[in-house]
Amino acid sequence: MRLIYLFILLSCIGLLGYAQYLQQEEGLLPCPLCVAQRVVYWLLGLTALLAFIHSPDIWGRRFYGTLMSAFASVGAIIATRHAWLIRYPESFECGISPEEAFLNALPIAEWWPGMFEANGDCASIEWKFLSLTIPDWSLIAFISLGTLAFYTLVIKNNEKTS
Repeated sequence: MRLIYLFILLSCIGLLGYAQYLQQEEGLLPCPLCVAQRVVYWLLGLTALLAFIHSPDIWGRRFYGTLMSAFASVGAIIATRHAWLIRYPESFECGISPEEAFLNALPIAEWWPGMFEANGDCASIEWKFLSLTIPDWSLIAFISLGTLAFYTLVIKNNEKTS
């Protein structure tokens, strides 16, 4: 079970690291929805770290699994909205919006602006891989990590008792 928590943690670290690479080296500015997804990856990764350290029993696994599943679901909803906005940019203006003002006013944006300050346009398509955009890949990641988190909820305890 701890390997699943470690995998989720390392996946979140890797995804956030790649987001930083795209921002710092490729010059892609994160939009409010990108920043919201980053916050969710942080929450998901932090929960996985706590679960890994704690090595919980059945009730703890249910608690951490529920929390991680909820975070992954929220992230998937945000990523789906972002992917939809990219395909239908005329439906929503995502420039300087209340969301951007709110996110940029959070203490975490002041603490680490390179990671959590929203400056980009949500409808901009500046990066693709295998014809999928960043929010498409983020959605796949959230669904995959959420599935693993849900698995920790439903798996039976295989440890033998003495």
